[in-house]
Amino acid sequence: MKTNFTEEQLRDPGLKRANDILRSCVHCGFCTATCPTYQVLGDELDSPRGRIYLIKDMLENERQPDAKTVKHIDRCLGCLACMTTCPSGVHYMHLLDQARAYIEGRYKRPFMDRGLRWILSRILPYPGRFRIALLGAKIARPLRRFVPDPRLRAMLDMAPKTVPPVSRNDDPQSFQPDGARRMRVALMTGCAQKALNTDINDATIRLLRRLGCEVVVAEGAGCCGALTHHMGREGESHATAAKNIRAWSAEVAGKGLDAIVINTSGCGTTVKDYGHMFRNSDLAVEAAQISGLAVDITELLQRLDLPEGESKEMVVAYHAACSLQHGQQVKAAPKELLKRAGFTVVEPKDPHLCCGSAGTYNLLQPEISGTLKARKVKTLEAAAPDVISAGNIGCMMQIGSAAQTPVVHTVELLDWATGGPKPPALSADVSADPVPRLR
Repeated sequence: MKTNFTEEQLRDPGLKRANDILRSCVHCGFCTATCPTYQVLGDELDSPRGRIYLIKDMLENERQPDAKTVKHIDRCLGCLACMTTCPSGVHYMHLLDQARAYIEGRYKRPFMDRGLRWILSRILPYPGRFRIALLGAKIARPLRRFVPDPRLRAMLDMAPKTVPPVSRNDDPQSFQPDGARRMRVALMTGCAQKALNTDINDATIRLLRRLGCEVVVAEGAGCCGALTHHMGREGESHATAAKNIRAWSAEVAGKGLDAIVINTSGCGTTVKDYGHMFRNSDLAVEAAQISGLAVDITELLQRLDLPEGESKEMVVAYHAACSLQHGQQVKAAPKELLKRAGFTVVEPKDPHLCCGSAGTYNLLQPEISGTLKARKVKTLEAAAPDVISAGNIGCMMQIGSAAQTPVVHTVELLDWATGGPKPPALSADVSADPVPRLR
């Protein structure tokens, strides 16, 4: 694609990066075949190619974002299926990040939009606040039919039936391996996940200790910054990310780390991109080091040679989270591990398509998200599985809100297969007391 940025514009690192990405696009249109929003809406401007044209015009001419451009950029899930498909290697993720930040700094959204985005940015990254919000949504749910805005209704629907008690395993501390130490790893405990489902981190810690890992929850680490980053709020997202970089760098400089383990794939995609995010800052070296250490839990489990298990006579429908298969290009590991542990694994039709969760997308674009959710649940349940497995809390909440089949994290199944407790979601009495904590 031909671009016409001026030399002065190209002195800006963000615009220079955008220029490089735009020039790599050859207009082939392969991306339209795998774009969920294009499939649902059928509008060229709701495809990656159409959005690239809009972004190019906006950035190149330094024009104020208009409502039309903002609408089509907002409708993008950021699922990154287009990056997997693109034969030219167009790094759409970085271009989309640049466009979102540009819009956030120059476009005045309608009052309700501004309010909703402000609320989400002030609640979701903070587990304590999020817990209170979930309890409030649960209380307010009976009044749902009186709520006019579909986005507010989506927020009420998001609240689970029960909010789990706080897991003290998420506090800063170090867990020693069960036997001889093979690795020392930091676990990213996240933010929203700590409020929605504490079983995931608990299962991760148990499994890693069983496989010879000292597991560290670093002092000062928290939200990865993805939720605010995807809303274009760069200042907030970078401040949050910087805390993680400093916290994990302190562990590296202290007793050392062999890996930073992430069990929420949306967070993993962002942490692995810290090196790019901070490339022009004082934290450039540390950020690149942290990105290099970051791994999805399934990547690490392959290194640790998860033991083979006997057949469980249980069919698992594996849902590939977009941030894992497209954002991190981790595709085979989760399925191979589940099979190695003794499960029968099946995949849905069109596994490359998004479930519609996409961070805050299901709250800000509930209609499109709902269509994608219905499609995904239908294809996952078509094989009549005993359980649905996923590697991202957002996908689990999205799919679980409509599926009749239990939805659990992949690491919960692997923990169970290697000696851990049965995942609570698979228990006959889901209202039973939670699984005992590690201490």
